[in-house]
Amino acid sequence: MEELEYRYDTQLLIDGEDLDEDEINDYIIEHFKGDSLLVVGDDELIKLHYHTNEPWLILEYCRSLGEIYDIVVEDMDRQQRGLKG
Repeated sequence: MEELEYRYDTQLLIDGEDLDEDEINDYIIEHFKGDSLLVVGDDELIKLHYHTNEPWLILEYCRSLGEIYDIVVEDMDRQQRGLKG
């Protein structure tokens, strides 16, 4: 079985004001290691998806932008081994 470079599939919504998906995307790429980044939305609601080994850092950053909710952090390594992620 192939080992995953980034173990945690991190997904959440950010509810805020004057959010900028391009700025958020660029900040995450520059400051956090990971892949499969997706940042979509508008100036009040952003959906974020990211594979990383440090999901707590992503949550902390996103919380600085607004309220975060619908938070899902799945362990893809466990899923790959047929376990509940």
